[in-house]
Amino acid sequence: MNIDGLRKFCLSFPQAKEKLQWGENLCFKIGGKIFAILNLGAVPPSVCFKCDPERFSELLETEGIVPAPYLGRYKWVLLQELDVVRDDELEQLISDSFRMVSAKTSSRKRSAAKKRRKVR
Repeated sequence: MNIDGLRKFCLSFPQAKEKLQWGENLCFKIGGKIFAILNLGAVPPSVCFKCDPERFSELLETEGIVPAPYLGRYKWVLLQELDVVRDDELEQLISDSFRMVSAKTSSRKRSAAKKRRKVR
């Protein structure tokens, strides 16, 4: 997958937004929370995203996939090249990341709404 294809895919999710942060990192967000980071400054470009713990361990056995710097302890992986996995697998992994981050964002919004109702 190339940069344009990955960008188009990430922005295809409902309410997904992109923001250039930390120099040359294109962050894809849902509800203000990042679900994928495309490093445009790396040669070749790299991408990182969140995984469930089981998938995290499986992916680390693949050459070219490492724990994401600063985020690995939260089960984020870094694909050192965009073609380390097949395009359809990369799309599934990013879809899973989007769902995990989106679910967490939604539960936080529900909790905040409940707290506001209790205060009234």
